Amino acid sequence: MTQPHILIAGGGIGGLALALSLHQLGVRCTVYEQVRALKPLGVGINIQPNAVRELFDLGLTPAQLDKIGVPAREWALVGQKGQEIYAEPRGTDAGYRWPQYAAHRGQLHMLLYQTLVDRAGPEAVQLGAKISGYSILPEGGVTATIDHTDGSHSIAEGTLLIGADGIHSAVRAQMHPHQPPIHWGGALMWRGTSRAKPVRTGSSFVGLGDHRQRMVIYPISAPDADGFATINWIAEVTLDETEARKSGWYKPAQLSDFAHHFDGWTYDWLDVPALLRGASEIYENPMIDRDPVSTWVDGPVALIGDAAHAMYPTGSNGASQAIMDARNLCALMVKQGVTPAALRSFDNTYCGPISDLILRNRGAGPFGLLNMVNDRCDGTFDRIDDVIPAAERSAYMAQYKTAAGFAVDALNAADPTLPQGARLVV
Repeated sequence: MTQPHILIAGGGIGGLALALSLHQLGVRCTVYEQVRALKPLGVGINIQPNAVRELFDLGLTPAQLDKIGVPAREWALVGQKGQEIYAEPRGTDAGYRWPQYAAHRGQLHMLLYQTLVDRAGPEAVQLGAKISGYSILPEGGVTATIDHTDGSHSIAEGTLLIGADGIHSAVRAQMHPHQPPIHWGGALMWRGTSRAKPVRTGSSFVGLGDHRQRMVIYPISAPDADGFATINWIAEVTLDETEARKSGWYKPAQLSDFAHHFDGWTYDWLDVPALLRGASEIYENPMIDRDPVSTWVDGPVALIGDAAHAMYPTGSNGASQAIMDARNLCALMVKQGVTPAALRSFDNTYCGPISDLILRNRGAGPFGLLNMVNDRCDGTFDRIDDVIPAAERSAYMAQYKTAAGFAVDALNAADPTLPQGARLVV
């Protein structure tokens, strides 16, 4: 093959961000996505400032992101009785050079897809086509087996193969055939959106409750003239059962499945039962991840996003990390070419630290403050400073942001991941 060609398994946020980055560098790639038609699935996600910077550097604009989300202004934890535990500004209010966005996951997904098709042409994404396996060629390169939804099969050849095919990754399964099964952490989440008035700053991410059950609430749209916005919510309950729940990505659910856990959660600033009743659709998800693996690379094959490091969504960092994977991998290709050496450098640099982040999120990530409150006072307190001093709370959050790659001073001072105008001459 005279011209490098990268095969990408999976057309999710990570796979599309990688394809857009490769197109920016002038590298030919093809995304293989198993669904026949992409649709704006899912509910709310947060895009951290480090990932927003990368989207801007990809040529997306604040106006485009404003159409699918809203800049976040605050991150707050509140006890089940309404006691303030911790609050801090977010995005530009916290001094970042870039905002943090609370957005509709499906609309972000469709924005990335449409941008790629507009720039690279519709042939850049092959729908109804799943990469189910690969073979490494002795002379260099890789072939991928493609399963098509019409029942046919084909073979594609590329310089590299990147598995961005999610927590059920077929590429990872071949790379690590003896990996443990998906890990369930004992909690179930129910997700939905409702029309309601935003609370606190008007664009606050609020974690409300305790270590065994909590609500996460934040707007993903600006308010309309009536003052109402689309409010994303997640209701989470830790169960005392041992049966692992590992299936169902946005499995439809009913309000009666879980609403009783939140009876009486009514405050002068928020009525949780009313918010839940206002949802038009509700989805159930188990709190699942995968154990870290020793490597994300097998010669000319690498993993990114959830295929590499599926983690609990406690840090609001999964989509951001997938975008960062794509950009960091491309930065190493600028230095080392479209080569297995670039994949090895990616693995050596990021596999260890991000594996640590998986385990940190199992410890509840930034919501670990709720565990600390429970351990120290069983969740009963009047003044949080008597339980966890302010300096200790701030240090805990700073450690998480550093581990996740969006500590404000370091990010603001960092050079662009991809130098402006960088291209690979191929």
